[in-house]
Amino acid sequence: MKQLRDPKSGCEWDKKQNFQSLTIFTLEEAYEVVDAIEREDYESLKEELGDLLLQVVFYSQIALEKDLFSFKEVTESISNKLIERHPYVFNEKQSHTQEQQLDKWEEIKFQERSKKNYENILDDLPKNLPSLMRSQKIQKRAANVGFDWNSPEGYFEKIKEELEELQDAIKESKEENVQEELGDVLMSVVNLARHLNIEAEDTLRKGNLKFENRFRYIESKLKEKNKSLKESSLEEMDSLWERSKQEL
Repeated sequence: MKQLRDPKSGCEWDKKQNFQSLTIFTLEEAYEVVDAIEREDYESLKEELGDLLLQVVFYSQIALEKDLFSFKEVTESISNKLIERHPYVFNEKQSHTQEQQLDKWEEIKFQERSKKNYENILDDLPKNLPSLMRSQKIQKRAANVGFDWNSPEGYFEKIKEELEELQDAIKESKEENVQEELGDVLMSVVNLARHLNIEAEDTLRKGNLKFENRFRYIESKLKEKNKSLKESSLEEMDSLWERSKQEL
């Protein structure tokens, strides 16, 4: 990477890149890693992990040129963090449950945030996270300090409440209010996912894939009849949808 970014003999594209220009490629490479895992294509996974690692190397080289930090410091930083956040393994060695480790992890993260003088417990949450993921992290932080329901029924009551407010907003035909209330519905559902220890982002991604597979089934069956989607009735498509549940 140092050679690729050499001012005289390097690659013109690589030389022009900076922290900001690389971010879109980093996101793309991360998604391609996830895609390879979901397809259980481990040969591709090996390649995609290399592509993702390249992003870390690229950022580190740019940082080195700016006298900010080196790749070595990046690896040392994560090594130190792993040791600090796993005291039951490295320092205070003892048998422990997963819950105990997670509690300790959150306690250590809280101490780390305190040292950085954040004014609010939400200050260090990245604003560019996917919205479902960020919502879940926000509500987890709030729950950790006691802002949470005392019983499982509370989550369902909140969802019902937000749905009713959404229905009222729709009746009033105020687009701004509808969007706001729909956001509240989504957040309340995400909070339920958090309570159930389910990752909302991953769950919706899998739901998207299930819908896509079933809709592709509908389309393929219609093509066998030389029909397009637009030429088919809702009843016909719905019937095929139900069949897809049994065959896929």
